[in-house]
Amino acid sequence: MRYAVVMAGGAGRRLWPWSRLGRPKQLLPLLAGGNLLQLAVRRLEGLFEPANTWIITNASYAEAIRAALPDIPPGNVVGEPMGRDTANAIALAAELLGAGDEGGTMAVFTADQVVRPVECFAEAVRVALAAAEEHADSLVTFGVRPTWPHTGLGYIHCGEPLRSGARRVRGFKEKPNHQLARQYVDSGEHFWNSGMFVWTLRAIRKALAASLPASVAALDGLGAAARGGADVSKLLADIYPKLTKISIDYAVMEKADNALMVELPCEWLDVGSWPALEQVVGSDDEGNTLVAGQALLLDSSRNILASADGHLLAVMGMDDCVIIHSADATLVCPKSACERLKDLVGFIEERHGRKYT
Repeated sequence: MRYAVVMAGGAGRRLWPWSRLGRPKQLLPLLAGGNLLQLAVRRLEGLFEPANTWIITNASYAEAIRAALPDIPPGNVVGEPMGRDTANAIALAAELLGAGDEGGTMAVFTADQVVRPVECFAEAVRVALAAAEEHADSLVTFGVRPTWPHTGLGYIHCGEPLRSGARRVRGFKEKPNHQLARQYVDSGEHFWNSGMFVWTLRAIRKALAASLPASVAALDGLGAAARGGADVSKLLADIYPKLTKISIDYAVMEKADNALMVELPCEWLDVGSWPALEQVVGSDDEGNTLVAGQALLLDSSRNILASADGHLLAVMGMDDCVIIHSADATLVCPKSACERLKDLVGFIEERHGRKYT
């Protein structure tokens, strides 16, 4: 059986003040046609049955996600009591799925990316599923051919192509400086790391047991208990505080000598910040991007704006700024400062607790 696992636990602090602890970015109405999570699940139609689609999220988001995804069985939405990064989210999913189907194939996707056209995405997923099943001991990831020297993403260094349509992976490279990123782009052998994967359950469980044995031991038996009717949320409340917070890239992929990559040859946008929405939403003749709401601009260009609750944003004489209005907080900053939004949110929590976050 083939399963899809969508990781949807992030808080998205770089999209503050719209993204909050109780209203994460994957549930925000940022794009036409649905929120990011709904669009991510819709891309999987025709590839995976709703009954075989699972969502791993923060426990505080679980009910809102169940309401947003009525076709997904409620029990397939699993809430983590606290964030322990992607390695543990994947280990949890592998344990739950493996208890019922040790020979299954698991594809891992994220809820905060825009991939289009959908047909291109679907074909790449089919190739990756077939490659993972043909090379049953391998770990398959998706790479995106870089269009510019992005310094905020990791890179995959690829080797020779295989008949399955995948390519061998020579190594994973961390976020580079500009000069190194330019070398990666020019080489033709490096791809952006999409953070999406396909593998057999046997392959990923073996890799996790070798690289993250404490987490695997702590989660052991959870799947069987869940299938027997146990309350997963109560079990996770005891297990999760003991787990080491670590990403799947650090825990598994960067150490793997059996990694393969399938190219994702379509538009891929990581919607993790307000500036990232410029490419997704588009801009007017003055370069201004209105994500949502109403705005009137005079002698202003290249701004990103969003407004809620019928509030009009009136902007005059401002360029290259981000102006975001919510019911109880407003953000105004240069676009160049958006990478520091996590610091700002932390400062707000120091002064006001979690009232505004």
